[in-house]
Amino acid sequence: MQHAVGAPLPPPRGQVPLGAAMNWTPNPGQHTPQSPPAPSAPPPPAQQPAPGQGWHGPAPQQAPPPPTPHSTDITGHVPLPPGAPVPLPSPPTDAAAPDAAHAAVAVLLIGPAGAGKTSVARHWADTRRVPTAHISLDDVREWVRSGFADPQSGWNDHSEAQYRLARRTCGFAARNFLANGISCILDDAVFPDRPVVGLGGWKRHVGPGLLPIVLLPGLEIVLERNARRSGNRRLSDEEVARIHGRMAGWYGSGLPIIDNSQHDVATTVRMLDDVVARSIASPPSW
Repeated sequence: MQHAVGAPLPPPRGQVPLGAAMNWTPNPGQHTPQSPPAPSAPPPPAQQPAPGQGWHGPAPQQAPPPPTPHSTDITGHVPLPPGAPVPLPSPPTDAAAPDAAHAAVAVLLIGPAGAGKTSVARHWADTRRVPTAHISLDDVREWVRSGFADPQSGWNDHSEAQYRLARRTCGFAARNFLANGISCILDDAVFPDRPVVGLGGWKRHVGPGLLPIVLLPGLEIVLERNARRSGNRRLSDEEVARIHGRMAGWYGSGLPIIDNSQHDVATTVRMLDDVVARSIASPPSW
């Protein structure tokens, strides 16, 4: 390679001249034509000096701490229920009646087919001042599409197994909602003469803090409401009368009972608020 006469020679390979670190330029006596500046290249990565050269570069950066492992008790940002049953509600310390519209509670609305459980439960959940969920056992049972055990086909081991599964699912959902500060109201046709399958099972899956309330209008009202139903929710008049007769066993059980024969949904919801307030102040023994 040839170089112009009088121009300084480039440094040998592998060496960096002193002038390169000081903006070195050619001999000022030599006229060099100006050329447009080349685009600046990204700075080369910093190299660590060899040990023993008498100087030290910047201290190496510490590695970031390892991420904290995700807890098994959360799903995203929503904590799962602690696993323990819902405790009994604490009675208020003052003499004033508790505010059922703001309390976080789990209510089980019991009643025969045609009592208006679903309509009352939905309206109660819609109009509360705190987040409230409605959990219908019939809706959860009907999650099973193929192989659904229709109660109208008769109560057998298959239908009872699906009922128990749906009740267990409802109980888990209720605990999960309450663990996140969301009240819930569940509805089911619980029979008083089958405590292990009915009320005892709900207490097992939700906890002793569950507030059971019976919705029991007269037989004529139940038959009239059942006649307006459709699909597998509509039962025969004989079956409705049989279920209603069994529900009469709740009288004398100590559970609060609401007779909504002459009340619309909004009035029944106000009565439900009053019963919930009394149940919080003095939980029923069941």
